[in-house]
Amino acid sequence: MSTISQTELPKTGIPGLIENWRSDLLSGFLVFLIALPLCLGISIASGFPPISGIITAIIGGLLVSRLSGSYVTINGPAAGLIVVILDAVQSLGHGDNVAGYHLTLAAIVIASVLQILLGVFKAGKLSAFFPSSVVHGMLAAIGIIIMAKQVHVLLGVKPQAKSLLGVIGEIPHSFSVLNPEIALIGFSGLLLLIGWTYIKNTKIKMIPAPLLVVSLGLILGGYFDIDNAHEYLVFDKNFTMGPNFLVSVPDNFFAGFTFPDFSKIAELEFWIAVITIWLVGSLETLLSATAVDKLDVYKRNANLNKDLTAVGIGNLIAGSIGGLPMIAEIVRSSANVNNGAKTGWANFFHGLFLLIFVALFPKLIHEIPLTALAALLVFTGFRLASPKEFAKTLSIGIDNFAVFVITIVGVLATDLLVGVIIGIIAELLIHLARGLKFSNVFKLAYHVNQTDENTYHIEVSGAAVFSNYIAIKSLLAEFPEHKTVYFDLTEVELIDHTVMEFIYHFAEDYKQNGGKCEILGLNNHEGYSAHHLAARRKIA
Repeated sequence: MSTISQTELPKTGIPGLIENWRSDLLSGFLVFLIALPLCLGISIASGFPPISGIITAIIGGLLVSRLSGSYVTINGPAAGLIVVILDAVQSLGHGDNVAGYHLTLAAIVIASVLQILLGVFKAGKLSAFFPSSVVHGMLAAIGIIIMAKQVHVLLGVKPQAKSLLGVIGEIPHSFSVLNPEIALIGFSGLLLLIGWTYIKNTKIKMIPAPLLVVSLGLILGGYFDIDNAHEYLVFDKNFTMGPNFLVSVPDNFFAGFTFPDFSKIAELEFWIAVITIWLVGSLETLLSATAVDKLDVYKRNANLNKDLTAVGIGNLIAGSIGGLPMIAEIVRSSANVNNGAKTGWANFFHGLFLLIFVALFPKLIHEIPLTALAALLVFTGFRLASPKEFAKTLSIGIDNFAVFVITIVGVLATDLLVGVIIGIIAELLIHLARGLKFSNVFKLAYHVNQTDENTYHIEVSGAAVFSNYIAIKSLLAEFPEHKTVYFDLTEVELIDHTVMEFIYHFAEDYKQNGGKCEILGLNNHEGYSAHHLAARRKIA
């Protein structure tokens, strides 16, 4: 298998800018076109002012790109944090969203300090403690919540219910009283996004779909004269139209800066918000950065601890001036890779273009209909919770699917943090029922035997499950490259899907980077499904 030599890798820093500025500038511009509407939509859906997401993306581009341990990652606000931030705004503000916004900024600042410490003390490996089924269940639940809340905005209706289940229950009523012109703009954007997924022409696909949705929204919004308050008649029924259906941003970018309120720092609900923002934000950053590494054509591996520290610093600044928290964002990062980005300067240029645009064209942003942004978020939510995700999880095994569904129900019935804890407990109970000993819950038995200069045997015994494989994950993160590695699982009594997935992906990545890696000893194991990554137990 051919590998890329060190001399062929793009340079970094200023030499990298000189060498790759053309490709990174172009990619940064195209990512900016995607990021602008998504930043606005995510901000509004999170209960923050629209400008907040742009503030975050600018900091993520201009600052975090210079500190980050990754290469082609784009940092900015993400749909996965909408639920966390909105819950914090509503719970801390007790109905006063403005007060909740300022208090949530304080929670972001404290969470950022914890995130920085996580990276400084090289604790990024702790993300391993979350089972794959729980993580996917959490993301699917987030997708369902985003769709449930944004469909009302798409229809031009404000739900009366305060609870999540009430908002879901009000969806049929919102369809019955929808604002026709607003809904037409929203559904046009949604249909465009769906249709865009079927286009195969790579040159046409270079045009960002979110840009087309916003452009269509601007055209239809101008045609329907949304900017001027008026009424119109459809089937003998009056409907109102006005600027409240458009994005509201300050004319001066610096006027969007807002400062945190730490007055509730001694209260439990404040710290619940801090811990949730910290855990979910850190987990999503680590997962996304790892996923982006797999997309990088140069197969470079990010320094996850350095990346986490950089994102934490960015979040500290963003939270201090009114911005949302950021993560390593997977959709924009994927577009960045597809657009030919070579280095972190593409992230820098994306932030620079955002700064220039909001400084020069705030009035154009104001003309964007909220329903167009809602279409983007409904589509994003559907991708997180699509039937394919359910089918994919079920194919791995009924046990994996059960934890996945339990996590979703737990999140919808309670909140994100409690739902994730419920999912983790469910996974542990399944393992205990299958014979996992309490002494092995947090302890994995393994031995590394180096038989010659280039050959390593890693022998694992007992139980290998999500809660005890952090040590071996840390070992492999700093393992020498271009060697021959044998994973011997002969003596493993029980191995779950999370560990199977980790070992399998490690082996694939190791081989792609020029090494040799084989998994041995599974012949005497029985899978809980036919899937190659299913949980397995040793046959007595």
